[in-house]
Order: sequence, then structure tokens, then C-alpha cells
Amino acid sequence: MDERPLRLLIADDEPLAAERLQLLLAQCPGVDLVGTASDGEGAVRMAEALTPDLLLLDIEMPGLDGIDVARALAANQPAAAVVFITAFDQFAVAAFEVEAVDYLMKPVTPDRLQRALKRARDHLHRREKAPIKGPSPSSPYLEEFWASDLSGLVRIASRDVDRVSAERDYMRLHVGRRSWLIHHSMNALEEGLDPELFVRLHRSAIVRKDFIAGFTRNPSGRWLARLSDGTEQPVGRLYTDKVRSIARR
Repeated sequence: MDERPLRLLIADDEPLAAERLQLLLAQCPGVDLVGTASDGEGAVRMAEALTPDLLLLDIEMPGLDGIDVARALAANQPAAAVVFITAFDQFAVAAFEVEAVDYLMKPVTPDRLQRALKRARDHLHRREKAPIKGPSPSSPYLEEFWASDLSGLVRIASRDVDRVSAERDYMRLHVGRRSWLIHHSMNALEEGLDPELFVRLHRSAIVRKDFIAGFTRNPSGRWLARLSDGTEQPVGRLYTDKVRSIARR
């Protein structure tokens, strides 16, 4: 039996942008557009009345912007999934804070919209299958990052990051053979990443603990971390105690 259609609500104060999005959605199977709002206040009212599965929100709107709309509706149970659609990338951190499923850059392409809809469906399916629990405090640590990509912005799970290296005012997240730059400080990342998973080994390097294959010393006696990809990471003198803590000795 086919799954029920994904019920969507669009909020965009630009009529042409909203119309283009509707035309793209008309080509997507398994979706049901239940309404279109032209401002943030209208989006909140319509979402509370129509209870859509997914909100496609422009960020810059008069009155309540898209971030404000997501925050206003976050307490609803069940809360709708949120995908932001915007012409600007500087709102990525705020989008992360309200747990957006995806973040699309205008003009939206059909394949990128399809990927966002799939992410929304996957998110809703996981939520439906999760065991019912009472409210619990959210993790105090960073669980995801938003980083610029050729297609817009990409979501990166913290657990997938192998290591972080500093590049002036930016940090580079290394995931397998790929990497992304984000605008954070090394100290902020050290505080934000779960210390059970990550360790700082140098003033310019944080490494996921299970990515460390071992330790060795160079001819001058300084520690080097051997990483799972075959590279080595020097251990700063201020961080040699980290080697002992990891080795439990």
C-alpha cells in the first residue's frame, strides 16, 4: 500500500518565488500542498490550523521571518519538519538551532528539492518509529554542522567528522576524503564537541578518538598520533596529557 502524501505548507512573501515552488512541487510525486502563506504570521496561523507534515519557509519575510515561524511552531506536537529556502547563506547557524531538515538556496533546482523532500520523509519516518518517551533534555554538545557546498549548504553530523584543522579564521571539517570550511573558533569547537568522542591534540587540531590508530614518538621525543587514514597528527606540548588519558596510562 502506498504511503500517504506528504502534506506541505509554503511561506514566501515573493509571489513569483512561491509560484515557482508550486510548479516544482507539481512535478514531485507523493506531495499534497495544503496552503501558501505570504508572511510569517499567516504561516503560523495556517500551520496551526492545517497541521502540515512539512513547512517550506522563506527566511526573509516581513514581520515574523522564517526562523521565528519555526521557533513559534516548535512546541507543537507533533512538530512539522522544516526546510528553509533562501537567497542567503548567512542564516545557516540559526537554521541549525531550530533543527531544520534542510536549507535550500534560491533558485531551487528540481533535483535539490527532491532531495530535501526525501530528507523530510526520512526524518518523519524515524520520528514515527522512535519509541515513545517522556521529555528529555537535549544534548549539550554540537550534533550537526551546516557548511557551504557547491549546491548550497550541506548538513554534516558531528559523529561523521574525522578531524578538524584550523585555517586562519576558519575550521576545516574532514570527513573521509572530503572537507568543508566553517566559521568557528577552535576553542568554541573544543567546548562544543562531545569529549567522549573528540580530543584536542594541538592548538590547531581536534581528532575523533576512534579515528586515532595509535601514538608514536618522533626523533625529538614529541608525540605523534597515527590516524586511520594513514596520516600523522603532531601532538602539541600542552596536550601530551591527552595521550596518557586516551591510553589510560
